[in-house]
Amino acid sequence: MCGLTGVFSCKRKHELQSIITSMNNALIHRGPDDSGSWVDEGIGLALGHRRLSILDLTPAGHQPMHSANGRYTIVFNGEIYNHLKLREMLEADGKAPAWRGHADTEILLACFAAWGIEKTLEATVGMFAIALWDCEKQLLTLARDRMGEKPLYYGWHGEALLFGSELKALKRDPQFEAEVDRNSLALLLRHSYIPAPYSIYKGISKLSPGHYITLPLGNIDAAKQSVPQAYWEINTAVQKGLANPFKGSASQAVDLLEQELRSSIGEQMLADVPLGAFLSGGVDSSAVVALMQEQSKQPVRTFTIGFDEHGYDEAVHAKEVARHLGTEHTELYVRPEDALNVVPQLPTMYCEPFADSSQIATFLVSKMASEQVKVVLSGDGGDELFGGYNRYLTARKVWEQMGRLPKPARHVAAHVLRSLSPSTWDSLYKRVSPILPKRLHIASPGDKAQKLADVLALSDNHAFFHQLTSHWKDPASIVIGAIEPLTLLTDPAAWPKTDSFEHWMMAMDAQTYMTDDVLVKVDRAAMAASIETRVPMINHRIVELSWRMPLDFKIRNGQGKWLLREVLYRHVPKALIERPKQGFGVPLDSWLRGPLREWAESLIDASRLRQEGYFHPAPIRQMWDEHLSGRRNWQHHLWNVLMFQAWLSEQA
Repeated sequence: MCGLTGVFSCKRKHELQSIITSMNNALIHRGPDDSGSWVDEGIGLALGHRRLSILDLTPAGHQPMHSANGRYTIVFNGEIYNHLKLREMLEADGKAPAWRGHADTEILLACFAAWGIEKTLEATVGMFAIALWDCEKQLLTLARDRMGEKPLYYGWHGEALLFGSELKALKRDPQFEAEVDRNSLALLLRHSYIPAPYSIYKGISKLSPGHYITLPLGNIDAAKQSVPQAYWEINTAVQKGLANPFKGSASQAVDLLEQELRSSIGEQMLADVPLGAFLSGGVDSSAVVALMQEQSKQPVRTFTIGFDEHGYDEAVHAKEVARHLGTEHTELYVRPEDALNVVPQLPTMYCEPFADSSQIATFLVSKMASEQVKVVLSGDGGDELFGGYNRYLTARKVWEQMGRLPKPARHVAAHVLRSLSPSTWDSLYKRVSPILPKRLHIASPGDKAQKLADVLALSDNHAFFHQLTSHWKDPASIVIGAIEPLTLLTDPAAWPKTDSFEHWMMAMDAQTYMTDDVLVKVDRAAMAASIETRVPMINHRIVELSWRMPLDFKIRNGQGKWLLREVLYRHVPKALIERPKQGFGVPLDSWLRGPLREWAESLIDASRLRQEGYFHPAPIRQMWDEHLSGRRNWQHHLWNVLMFQAWLSEQA
C-alpha cells in the first residue's frame, strides 16, 4: 500500500512544495487513489504521500496525517495488522484521542504520541515504512518493518536529506547526484540484487529491516552522524528460539503452527476492498489459501499463470488445489510474447537494477490479479523458515564428502578439472558415456566439472554456501574500479550462532535472499500493477516460532518443510502436493538465444560497454558467445549484466 517521500533542505525552503510534488508524482503507481503533501518552511521539511486505499476509504485516512495534539506528522506505507488491538490498548490506558476514522495510520500515530518510538514499533504487527516528524523536539524518525516487506531509501546529498519508498522519487530532486556506486554494482553481479544497506547510488542507503533512525534536524551535523538502531533482529530471534526449543510432540507442533498461521492470515484478510491470493499449487501458497478459505464465507479469489514450456508450468497443479478448496480460480496461460513484452518495462518497474528473472512472471500474475482485487496474499517465506530449498537438503552432505579429502588434494583436483575447457570435458564425456551406467549419465558435464573445481578450492562450508548463492564469483574483476563491500554473508562477526549448518543457511537466506530478492521482487511487481501484497508466513511471531522448532521438524526423510506440509495435509490431500519443487520462472536461457537475442546484443555490444565504462567487455562477450553456442548456460550471469544495462539506458 502506498508510497512515501520526503526532503529536508535548509537552503531551498521556498522550493520544497514543488520538489515534494514532483517526488510524489514519481510514485503514482504505488498510490493511484489519493495524494498529499505537507511543508514546514520554518524547519525546511516536506513530506509527501501517495495512497492506495485499503482500510478506511474515507478522507479520514488521508496522509500526511497530524496527531490530535498537533505534535506529530506522519507518512506511512504499509499495514498494521493488529491496529484494532492497539486501539483497544490506547483506550484502556486512557490515552486514545477522539477518533476521526478507523485507519491504521491514525491508530499508529496515536501510539507514537502515547508510547514513544521504540515501544510503538515493538508493539506493532505489520509491514511498513514510516517517516514521523516530532515538531516539538525537531526529530525526524524513519522506520522499517521487521522483515523488510516495505522499502525505504534515504541519504544526504550535501545539506539536503532525501528519503522515499523508491529511488525514482529521490531522483526528482533537481540537485540529486545520480552517481552509480560501482561497489554496489559488483554485489548485483554476484547476487542478482543489491543487499541492504547498499543501493545503486552513492550516498543513498536502504534502511535495514527491523531498524529505525532518528535525525535531529535542528542540528544538521548531529543528524548526519545518526546511525540506525535495531528494535528487532532475526539473529536475536534465531538465538532465542534455539535457546528455548519447543518441547512438545510433533502433533502439538503442527497444532501450534496451524494456530499461528490461521491467526496471521486472519489478520491479513482484513481490508475494505476486494482481496485474493496467489496460488502456485506448491506447499506455501496452498497452505495460505487453505487457511484463507477456512476463514472466508465466500470463495477466495485465487490467481495463477502458466507457461506452455515444459518444466515451467505449475498452473495445472494450482487448478487441482483450487478445485479441492473451492476457490474462485483464475488462470492465464502466458504466451512467450506476453512475457517478452514485460522485459522493456523492468528498468522502470524496479527503481534500481534487479535481476531475478522470475520478476517477469510475478508482474504478470500481479497484473492479472489487479483486474479483480486490490490486495493479494502470497505464500513467500516458507522455504527460508521451514527448510524448503534444495541446498538445505544437499549442501551439508556434499561438503562433508568434499571434506574427506585433504586440502592439498582438493586443490590439485581443482587444478586438474580447470586444466581442460568445458567443451573438452564435454567431448571426452561423449566418448565414454556409452559404457557408463545410467546413474552416471549427466547433462553439461563440462559445466559441472568447472563448478566442482570451484567447490574443491573452497576453505569451509560457509564459503561453500556463499559460492552456491553467487553468480559471478569475482564480480569486482568485471566492474571497472569496484571493490566488493562487506555483506552479512562475508562478515562472520554478524552471523548468528546456530546448532547446524542447515539452520545457519536458513538464517542467512532469511536476512539476504528473502529480504533483498524475494520481497523486493514481489513489492515492486505488485506496485507496478497498483495492488498490495501481504506475506502472512513472515509475520514475526511465526518467524520466532519457526526458530523454536527443531531441525527434524523442518527437514525429515530427505524432504524440507515437514511441519508446514503436515499443516497443509489437514486441508489438502497429499497426492495433490507431492511433486518435485519448481521455481516461479521463465525459460530465460532459450529466450536469450532466440527472441531476446537482438535486445541483449545491443545492450552488451563491446563498443557500448567500453564507452559507458562500467564493465570490462571481454569476459562478458566470451560468456555471451558460449551461451549463444549452447556450450554453457550463462543465463543468470548475463541477466545480471543485462538488467543493469537496461536500467542504465533508462537513466539518461
